[in-house]
Order: sequence, then structure tokens, then C-alpha cells
Amino acid sequence: MHIGVGSGNPVKRRAVESTFPEATVRAVAVDSGVSEQPVGHEETVRGAENRAHAVLESDTSDRFDYGVGLEGGVAEFEGTDGLFLVMWAAMTDGDVVSHGAGPSLELPASIATRIRTGEELGPVMDDVLGTNEIAKREGAAGALSGGRIDRETALGTALAGASGPFVTELYGGE
Repeated sequence: MHIGVGSGNPVKRRAVESTFPEATVRAVAVDSGVSEQPVGHEETVRGAENRAHAVLESDTSDRFDYGVGLEGGVAEFEGTDGLFLVMWAAMTDGDVVSHGAGPSLELPASIATRIRTGEELGPVMDDVLGTNEIAKREGAAGALSGGRIDRETALGTALAGASGPFVTELYGGE
């Protein structure tokens, strides 16, 4: 199995490799087609879908069996007052597109306020923590959970959820 992940971020590639250890995984930097900081589930899902399709259509010498898009964003949930870090995955074989969501972590009020004024989560987390490019390591998920879950695991969970139609017969597929 050959999987293309639509991102140059090494954390996203590792998330696919850990979810599909039997696969050959190649990361291809593609445009998400959404804002740098996706806001809301709809925009975050669209970014994941765009990445999954774009990697299959990419001008590489590779022929992928599946395209994967992983996208982090921020969103609200009905019934809560907070703003949450959310992760969505899209997986496609070119015909079928499936989706999965990772864990959602509530942002501290001070961070949520900055995001609501237009800042991007990664740089805000780097500023608050005094780090550099946290999104390429444990991510905000790692910081917000005290290391109990990291970005790779959270994105892998989203991808595992999206993989259903491609790994089980329950969806009427394989």
C-alpha cells in the first residue's frame, strides 16, 4: 500500500506511518486551500479534503493508492462556551472520501482570546511557551494535555477514524 500525505510537516507524515505501519508513506507539500488558521469544523474538514485530493493529483513520480489530508483547526461546540483545538482527517482512493476526527482540546481563555482576534494557534503557543515551531513536535495537543497526548497521536486517531471504508467491509467496500 502506498499512501500520500498532503503536507510537508513531519508530524503529519509520522501520524500516517504510525496508523499504517504496513504502508509506504510519502509526504507531498500541497496547499490546503483554506486559511492558515482554519476556524470551524467546516473549514477544517475542507482543508483535510483538499489536501487528500491534492496529493493524489500532485505532479510526482509516485502513484498513491490513497491520499490523506490532516488538518488542525479551532472550533466551537454547541453546549460549551469554549474554543477548542480540533483535528480532522480525510482519506480518499480518488472515488470514496472518508472523514475522521481526532480529540478536541479546550483552549485556555487567554489563548482563545488571541485566536478569536485573528492570530494562529501555533505561533500563539510558541509565544506562550517560549518554543519554536511546536506544530512540528508535540503540538498544542501535547502542551494542552500535559504530554498525555501529542499532535502525532491526535492526528493518527483522526486518520484511524477516516480509514474505515478502506480497511473494513462494514462500509460495503473492501
